[in-house]
Formats: sequence, structure tokens, C-alpha cells
Amino acid sequence: MNTTESKEKLIADFKVVVADAEALLQATASETGEKLGEARAKLEKRLEEARGRLREAEGVLRDKGQVAADAADGFVRDNPWKSVGIAAGFGLVIGMLIGRR
Repeated sequence: MNTTESKEKLIADFKVVVADAEALLQATASETGEKLGEARAKLEKRLEEARGRLREAEGVLRDKGQVAADAADGFVRDNPWKSVGIAAGFGLVIGMLIGRR
């Protein structure tokens, strides 16, 4: 698993945690008590901070993905025959691996 995949998995897992925390907040909305109110306020604050960091992380991933796509596009435009050769080589290897099964 490469770094980008692990970051995407982390973001997906983080989204699940945020959704679960939101559900918990909604489920305890009718509960009362000073300590519970303080805990809810703290959780809401942390949840909002987490949402902000999640948006930032998604933006960074999107930007890095765009840079990689632009670099690949530039390489293909500058070296079209190399790109065709590389793609054909990968296709051949993948075909041989699939053919073994």
C-alpha cells in the first residue's frame, strides 16, 4: 500500500469516526447534566476542528494528485513513443500474469 492509498484510507476512516461522533452527539442531545454538557461542548469543538483538518487533508491530497496527473500528462506529451512502449510493456506483463491462472 503506497502513501497516497494509506492517506486516502486514513481520511475515509476519519470520516467514519466523525460521523459516529455526530451520531453520538445527536443521541445524547436530550440528556442533561453539567458534566455531560461540558463533555458535549468539548466534543463538538473537537469535532469541528477535526472536520477542518479533514478538509485540509483532502485538499492536500487533491493538489498532490493534480500535480502527479500534470507531470504524467507532461511526460506523455513530451515522450509519446516512450509512453506507448511503457504501456505496452505493462500490458504484456499483466497479460502474462493473468494468462498463468
